[in-house]
Amino acid sequence: MLRQTFGGAALGFSRITGIAALGFAGAIVLANAIMVPAGLPLTGAEIGEVNAFFGARGDAVAVASALTPAAWLLATLFGAGAVSALRRSERDRGEAWSLLGFAGLALQNATFAAVIAIRLALTLTAAPGNATTGGLWVLHDALFTLNGTFLALALIGLSVAGLRAGLIRPWHGTLGLTAAALLFGSATLTPLIIDHAGPLGLLGLAGWLMWVVWIIAYGLTLIRLNPAP
Repeated sequence: MLRQTFGGAALGFSRITGIAALGFAGAIVLANAIMVPAGLPLTGAEIGEVNAFFGARGDAVAVASALTPAAWLLATLFGAGAVSALRRSERDRGEAWSLLGFAGLALQNATFAAVIAIRLALTLTAAPGNATTGGLWVLHDALFTLNGTFLALALIGLSVAGLRAGLIRPWHGTLGLTAAALLFGSATLTPLIIDHAGPLGLLGLAGWLMWVVWIIAYGLTLIRLNPAP
C-alpha cells in the first residue's frame, strides 16, 4: 500500500486534510494581516479612498493575492477530508449534509477568486476620474459580502454533518451555526452594507472570525481522527 510520509511517520488522509485546514486558516489570516494594516478600504468606502489605496499599495495587493491559490487548494482538500470522514454514517441515515458543506466551500473558492481578480484589476485602473474603478469597486463589495452565503452553506453543512456523526463537539457545532447565521445575515443585507459603511459590516467580520476558529477546530479534529497506520 502506498503511504505518504512526513517527518518519517506515515500520514493518513484525514490527518493530511486536517493539516490542510490549518494551512487554509493560516493563509487567509496572513493575507488579511497584510491587507488590513496596509489600509484596505472597507466595504462601501468612497472611490477616492479606493483610488488612493490601490494606486499606491499594489505591492501589498500582489503579495496577499499570491497566497490565495494555495488557500483555495487547501480549503478543497479540507472539504474532501471532512466528506470522507462523514459520508459513511450519512449514507446509513440517507443524508448528505457534508456534500452541502463541500458545495459551499467550492462556491466560496470561486466567488473569492473573482474578488481577488477584481483587486488585481484595481491596481491597474485606480486613477482619479476613472469610471472603471468605481464600477469594479462596487462589484468587488457586492461579491465580497454575498460570499457570506457560501461560507454559511459550508458551515451549516459540515457542522450539522459533524454533529449528527458525533465527529465534532456541541460547542463546535454551535460556533459553526452561529457564524453561519451572522454571515448569511450580512449577505442578506448586502445592499445596505454597500450603501452605508458602518456597524452593519461588523456582522460579516464577527462571522468571519468565528469561521476561522471553526476551521482550525475542525482541522484539529481531523488530525486526531485517524492516527497514522
